[in-house]
Amino acid sequence: MSGDGGEDRVLTVPNLLSLARLACIPLFVWLLFGRDDRAAAAYLLAALGATDWVDGYIARRFGQVSTLGKVLDPTADRLLLLVGVLGIAIDGSVPLVVAVLTLFREGVVAITALVLAALGARRIDVTWFGKAGTFGLLFAFPLFLVSHAGVGWHDEALVAAWICVVPGLALSYVAAAGYVPMAKRALRAGRVGSTA
Repeated sequence: MSGDGGEDRVLTVPNLLSLARLACIPLFVWLLFGRDDRAAAAYLLAALGATDWVDGYIARRFGQVSTLGKVLDPTADRLLLLVGVLGIAIDGSVPLVVAVLTLFREGVVAITALVLAALGARRIDVTWFGKAGTFGLLFAFPLFLVSHAGVGWHDEALVAAWICVVPGLALSYVAAAGYVPMAKRALRAGRVGSTA
């Protein structure tokens, strides 16, 4: 617990933004497949991706970092990215290799986190590389979707998508590699804590 007890708070603006991201995931799926509106689905996904940066900024700037937020924010990121990538891959608007590389990395990280939690490891905070990679990907996939939406700037959207996805994937894999030693330390710390 922090000195002022602030990290135990639940009702914070960043947590509400994370919950809003989670609540909008079904809306994204409906827009993409129910309404067959690629542009609207892409704009929604991009807006939700932007809130990921906004809630982190608010949490740090206004002292609203919370224990719940440290779990809720990356969970919302993972679910949003997984559903977004799967949906856009099924739609056929993104190259298959990009979707597979993204889903493989996300799947490995998610499974590893569950295994570590089951083994009693301490929680691992998301790194800057992980956040930056996720941020890039959360903009790349909507741009791939826009590039197939028949809007006036679809060619520019495709170029922008590649500009975002290459560093996004690179940073996400760098972050995944960096989590390996962190996971070992978290597991050791968890075991020491349980023994004590």
